[in-house]
Amino acid sequence: MSTTSTAAPTTDLIAHARADAAAGLDDLLSAVGRLTADDLAGPSTLDGWTRGHVLAHVAGLATAMLGQARAAERGEVVPVYASPEARAAGIEAGAGRTVAEHLTVLGELRDDLAEAWPQPGAPLWDAPSGYRGGPLSGCLLAWWREVRIHSVDALAGTAQEVGYETWDDALIAHLREFLAVRLPDGVSVDDVAGDPRDVTAWLAGRVPATPLPGDLPELGPWPSAIPAR
Repeated sequence: MSTTSTAAPTTDLIAHARADAAAGLDDLLSAVGRLTADDLAGPSTLDGWTRGHVLAHVAGLATAMLGQARAAERGEVVPVYASPEARAAGIEAGAGRTVAEHLTVLGELRDDLAEAWPQPGAPLWDAPSGYRGGPLSGCLLAWWREVRIHSVDALAGTAQEVGYETWDDALIAHLREFLAVRLPDGVSVDDVAGDPRDVTAWLAGRVPATPLPGDLPELGPWPSAIPAR
């Protein structure tokens, strides 16, 4: 089976991920401020989740990754979430927030993350974390992926909708490498025909802007459901 890369990210990738994740959250905050209560209660692109659920998940993940950054600074390793049940309960509890409440929670997390993440090139990026047994840099990359992917999920069907054009070339390249583990044995990302951005959206379990040609293989689970090695 294909495996996700274990190579340490470069300082340039860390700097870019840190900046683009912050920009992505800023963009999401701006869009959320224009949503209505009906928008929040409406279905997202994710089965069983309203847009409010997606925003609560983004906030929950931001809180979890903030905890990882602060723990790394203390020289500690802590779980990303207390338990799967606690993660799910947090999402349900946050799903019903008002627009103003979502903005407050996400805005505070934006400021806290900006302060907590190390500067690019800092040795702390190599500190162990509770995320898949890897370093703190993996937490940043996870946050980068999630904020950009879930912005598309949360805003779809609203006047603030954004598409995969918000995923820049660096994120596309990173996602293609990270998600290649979902492909069956003997199949590489380059074997899947179509625009690279559409192939990446499909790999992420989303509907591509342009349908991909031919018969597509069945995707395996998201990498976080596959034991790290």
